[in-house]
Amino acid sequence: MSASSTPAFAPLAGVRVLSLALNLPGPAALMRCRAMGATCLKFEPPSGDPMAHYNRAAYAALHEGVRVATADLKSEAGLAQLHQALDQTEVLLTSFRPSALAKLGLGWEALQARHPALSQVAIVGAPGERAEEPGHDLTYLAECGLVTGTELPPTLYADMGGALLASEAVLQAVFHARTKPGSGIHLEVALNAAADWLALPRSWGLTQPTGAVGGAHAGYRVYACADGRVAIAALEPHFAARLCEAAGLGVQDMMAPATREALAAWLQTRTRAELEAVARERDVPLLTLAG
Repeated sequence: MSASSTPAFAPLAGVRVLSLALNLPGPAALMRCRAMGATCLKFEPPSGDPMAHYNRAAYAALHEGVRVATADLKSEAGLAQLHQALDQTEVLLTSFRPSALAKLGLGWEALQARHPALSQVAIVGAPGERAEEPGHDLTYLAECGLVTGTELPPTLYADMGGALLASEAVLQAVFHARTKPGSGIHLEVALNAAADWLALPRSWGLTQPTGAVGGAHAGYRVYACADGRVAIAALEPHFAARLCEAAGLGVQDMMAPATREALAAWLQTRTRAELEAVARERDVPLLTLAG
């Protein structure tokens, strides 16, 4: 099933979601809503969504099954077009700063007065008074300790985590509407809060270098092998025992540096094919990777 296809259980079937959100978090949230059965409409400015210009493939994937229309919200005609659509909408998804929405006459109080049954899920960078601050995925990750060197993170964790929280908020808005018919709710989703959520294991020490899943446990690491790399997740005692047995090490203290060194030496002598055979034969969770 693709990321945007409708599953057998579609909790948002019959729900109409309209999005004004550009770039990644909003469209990714809309993609999740579409996957849960929502009817999705997106209004884009005449210049289009920036994502369509710098990564057309990503834009296409994000908008599969979404009806896209053009509306200049800085014009009376564009606003009229939007309000007409909002008359038939359950949830509005935005990613503007609050001041930008206010300038367009789309602040929450104005929306509620004109569309009392409408709910809004507002994606912002940071919550409350900080919603006007500029920021991006990288700054939100850095703020919560998820940027540990000079390398860029391998994916956009705050944006994608925020998209999941936003789709969750759409579900909350629909539940609200069903318990209080005719009344909408305003829900704010902050991308830095999504980063904070993803960072919790690190704040607990789990993924710190001294943590069991941060590199201290010999059975939960990425090692070099003879012709590439191997990601090993032999965290539980029975998996760790099977790994050590395969390496001819016997019972080991998996938190000891000597165990890591012994496993590293053994793995460097084994090919990816040999290690994949070990995984099959001994039921050890590992995945080999190219060098």
